[in-house]
Amino acid sequence: MTATALYQRLASTTAQLGPYAGVETALSFSGPSSELRTLYAGAGIFDLGWRGKIIVTGQDRERWLNGMLTNNVRDLPVNHGNYNFLLNSQGRILGDMYVYNRGEYLLLDTDQAQVASIMKTLGHFIIMDDVELSDASETLTALGICGLTASLVVGTAGIEIAGLQPLEVRDQTIGEIGITVVRGPEQKPDWYEIWMSNSNAATIWELLTKAGGQPVGADALEVWRILHGIPRYGQDIRERDLPQETEQNQALNFTKGCYIGQEIVERIRSRGQVHRRFTGFEFENEPPGPGKIEDNGRVVAEITSVAKIHPKSDAPEKGIALGYVRRDSGLPGSAIQLNEKSGRIANLPFEFGIS
Repeated sequence: MTATALYQRLASTTAQLGPYAGVETALSFSGPSSELRTLYAGAGIFDLGWRGKIIVTGQDRERWLNGMLTNNVRDLPVNHGNYNFLLNSQGRILGDMYVYNRGEYLLLDTDQAQVASIMKTLGHFIIMDDVELSDASETLTALGICGLTASLVVGTAGIEIAGLQPLEVRDQTIGEIGITVVRGPEQKPDWYEIWMSNSNAATIWELLTKAGGQPVGADALEVWRILHGIPRYGQDIRERDLPQETEQNQALNFTKGCYIGQEIVERIRSRGQVHRRFTGFEFENEPPGPGKIEDNGRVVAEITSVAKIHPKSDAPEKGIALGYVRRDSGLPGSAIQLNEKSGRIANLPFEFGIS
């Protein structure tokens, strides 16, 4: 299994190491519960080496990619991005990614586990177009910082983020190191990413820790993701899923024109909603495990991600989950019985805070 560019630096600490999203990284430093609170109230810094980068160049890149993905990448302002799905002709989701207009090229940011399949699928459609795809994951990596005081720590480190909008990128030089700082999307409040060459990852990590950032591992980051209702491809979104089922409306543009799978997406929009939707579930105790849940031979729900949390350090443990529910099974707040476990359907992101 591939290790992230920061792995050797993390291995020199007391961090618990292990696999996450198909790569080796830090899973925990001080414990997931305390690290989760840092991601809310403090400034947690974490390895994002499990994300991959694909560079798209060539004169036809914007027109061509706009015909491949679900969002409008043709009209993206320079140094701005948006969220996209890659579909097949039946409208099923083959992958997800953020696309950024970097002026002379487009940059696709996705999980490392998706890079090869996305490049293969996209490459199949390069015929007479002046387009070239290249995997930049071996040379470009990222760190993340998140929490209520994240912007203060980033500023203390000498990184300029004033006025930075969601999914906007800004190139800077810190000392003699070139970096790119990215503000997260609206679904990721108080979230910033710093992109840099692999060789500079440890130096930027040290810079952020000296500025007050607290190391956070992937275990806490995974719980944070579930609390914010952010689906992960391969786990919460699969090839059998349709875009409108996922409730990720920020990935869809209905005025951009044709793209692969667009006919199915438009048909769903014009003729009515899909039969199930992505949602959250709350349980007072142990949540059911991932999988489909039937009632009298009929699938009523599917659990895709689960976590246990203490909303307050002295509060009882709660079970939460992400997954899909039939639209006729109830609205947010409705009680639901899943595998003899009592719970309720919840709005996303989950409405209780962590303190």
